[in-house]
Amino acid sequence: MEEQKPFPITPPPELVEQWMQVHTTKYDLARQAAQWGADQELLACGNYLKQCAAWEEEDVTEFYNYRRPRPLSLKEQALEALRHAPGPDYPNPITLLTADEHALIRRALEQLDD
Repeated sequence: MEEQKPFPITPPPELVEQWMQVHTTKYDLARQAAQWGADQELLACGNYLKQCAAWEEEDVTEFYNYRRPRPLSLKEQALEALRHAPGPDYPNPITLLTADEHALIRRALEQLDD
């Protein structure tokens, strides 16, 4: 009987063992494995687009960035919170910043040099 090869998206046992050492819950381990598998699939799609659809490297990079956007910086998060907050002349003073938005803006401001 022919030995079955693992799917390319299946993490190698050594990697799973490494994850098991780091993650304390089954949920964290499952999340790590799902993320790894999704990343492998994304790379395979990018390689396919380069080889078979003749995409340029810049297009594939844009595709990767679209599917795995980087998290907003603290500054960007603070500006986004302010963008949605009412200004000082807003007619309804009850609608103010949430505690989380306030803390976020405070942390961003504390990082600025004087």
